[in-house]
Amino acid sequence: MSDPTYTPPAKWTWDAESGGQFASINRPIAGPTADKELPVGKHPFQLYSLATPNGVKVTMMFEELLAAGVTGAEYDAWLVNIGDGDQFGSGFVEANPNSKIPALIDRTGDTRLRVFESGSILIHLAEKFGMFLPASGPERTEVMNWLMWQMGSAPFLGGGFGHFYAYAPEKYEYPINRYAMESKRQLDVLDRELATKPFIAGDAYSIADMAIWPWYGQLCLGRLYSAAEFLDVESYGNVMAWAKKIDARPATLRGRMVNRAFGEPELQLHERHDATDFDTQTQDKIGTSDT
Repeated sequence: MSDPTYTPPAKWTWDAESGGQFASINRPIAGPTADKELPVGKHPFQLYSLATPNGVKVTMMFEELLAAGVTGAEYDAWLVNIGDGDQFGSGFVEANPNSKIPALIDRTGDTRLRVFESGSILIHLAEKFGMFLPASGPERTEVMNWLMWQMGSAPFLGGGFGHFYAYAPEKYEYPINRYAMESKRQLDVLDRELATKPFIAGDAYSIADMAIWPWYGQLCLGRLYSAAEFLDVESYGNVMAWAKKIDARPATLRGRMVNRAFGEPELQLHERHDATDFDTQTQDKIGTSDT
């Protein structure tokens, strides 16, 4: 049976929810819907997020910095439940007018600084602490190349393939095929690059890997959209090896746990205010240092 056709009106109007898992929070306007201040903890960095792939990028970065002994990277992480519309509270909209997680407040200087968009947060932290991003030269350019690649490519995987394959109220062949093809093309891009180097930008682990792994690495490990078999991820051997290597880093697991309010209970840490918030059972599993 072919997909039904749709004739767009002369002028689109928002007169009904579109359906699907996130229909209740989707709207064509910006700005707050309620007065709600953000909580504030004791550390210089205040993170407001959820453990979606974009949120995990930043918590991975924080946990890598702390694992490397950077005590100045201590942070409070507060859960923003996007299903409940927390991102439309007045405090969050002040931190990020685009109402998307993650949002970071940096209080390390004289002026309170808001940082939003996951890629911007990664660059901000990397430059502040001088880690995971070369200061200059070709190596820095290559890391930035791949960071920008992820920012431009992942919407095709998430809002494109992920939406129509996993979340749309109806399953239509054309959009699923269109975005499956693009997702596989992107995996092929990564697979070819990773054939000759251990990390996506070269010999060193970088913010480019931290940006790409929560999307493409977790897809290959069967954690995203239940689509690993559908996309035949096992055929991308170099991506699979890279995904497993990063998954084995203790900071990766800690980063995955922070602000997680779904999935296995033992992997959920709704808020993070100190390293001791990772309970003993989990700490036994993930270790205390990275190599």
